[in-house]
Amino acid sequence: MTAKIIDGKTIAAKVREELAQKIVSENGQDMPVLAVILVGDNEASRIYVRNKKKAAAEVGIGCEVLEFSDTIGEHALLEVIDELNKNSYINGIIVQLPLPKHIDSLHILSKIRPEKDVDGFNPYNAGLLACREPDAIVSATPRGILKLLESTGIELTGKHAVVIGRSNIVGRPVSMLLLNQDCTVSITHSKTENLSEIVRQGDIVVAACGCAKLVKKEWIKEGAVIIDVGINRVDGKLCGDVDFDAVCEKAAFITPVPGGVGPMTVAMLLENTYEAFKKQQKLKTDHVCQCGGHGCGCHHK
Repeated sequence: MTAKIIDGKTIAAKVREELAQKIVSENGQDMPVLAVILVGDNEASRIYVRNKKKAAAEVGIGCEVLEFSDTIGEHALLEVIDELNKNSYINGIIVQLPLPKHIDSLHILSKIRPEKDVDGFNPYNAGLLACREPDAIVSATPRGILKLLESTGIELTGKHAVVIGRSNIVGRPVSMLLLNQDCTVSITHSKTENLSEIVRQGDIVVAACGCAKLVKKEWIKEGAVIIDVGINRVDGKLCGDVDFDAVCEKAAFITPVPGGVGPMTVAMLLENTYEAFKKQQKLKTDHVCQCGGHGCGCHHK
């Protein structure tokens, strides 16, 4: 067997194209706006933010990047988020991770209004996802993973999905997504005993542990679908958490690194921003607020 490549670049390009058409046809002069908070001089973070800003512009989403020194205090950063929360012009807010060690990332993320939390990292949105609530904003990488799985045409119901990794960004939310699709889900991690034996049971394997080429051919069930989330650099070259060439001989479908999950993450972030924009537009139209103005954009609880 030679695995079919799940081409994330092509699928993401189609998502962005369809999104651009919707923004033009449905909204006239109105444009969704995304605010990105970038703290410090992490070069990888700067590259990610540039890519997001470029992709946003291509589909018709405004992107405002707010840059701060890595010496900014937590209180000052919270004040920035508070201002963005109150600004009805801003539809989505993301904080580029990682943050400096003196800042509590979870505390910062929890202060983004849930309806503007287009990264889906606010604990409120994580809770909605766990409760199978349709209003949850699902973090971009897990949402992209589900889209890649759907592109294969396989039936997810009843499949055994093994997730390697338990981060709040990928492992936990993708496990919830797969469970909500009626998969049987095993969540594994660095303390899991007999990891290879558990992975070998998976009809679907999502590798998101940050360990270069950890998943070997011998770990894979014949005909499995492999989603490789890892981005590692070995001898100057990018590779995933899966031993790609060897696993291709046994899997039915596999994502490459690069060109698999990465492009989908950006595409799904833009989708989240657009959907947040539409919901906020509807609130402005439908809501008569306490100050008496119809459609004023205020958010009274």
